[in-house]
Amino acid sequence: MIAKALGHKMHWAVADYLQRAARHIASKTDVQQAYELGAKAVELALDGRNAVMPTIERISDVPYAYRIGVAALADVANVEKALPRDYITEDGFGITERCKRYLAPLIQGEDYPAYADGLPVYRTLANVAVAKKLAAFELR
Repeated sequence: MIAKALGHKMHWAVADYLQRAARHIASKTDVQQAYELGAKAVELALDGRNAVMPTIERISDVPYAYRIGVAALADVANVEKALPRDYITEDGFGITERCKRYLAPLIQGEDYPAYADGLPVYRTLANVAVAKKLAAFELR
């Protein structure tokens, strides 16, 4: 409405962006899976695999179990997977019991980072350079 009414270029952000970036309130499950995905990504890179990404594949709901898989980027890039309609209440403003059951194991457990002087302390990468493996190429 702002762009249309006033002709100004603008951008809007959905409130969930902030929550998704808020590591200090991430669940134990979320943090564990994030590290497992990162480790798998490094493993894939070291194995010379490209155009793939690690995935989380749910095996069971009760008890919650998953495995780390691999998907070809050609199969998942620019593909949107919507929540099942019956996860959202009829009025569109809430979630159903089925959705709560699906989400419950993903939000279990607190995993607060360590703090120093009021700021979260995160792991620091060594950032050690590796030998270049690809020939030079020109971007066009």
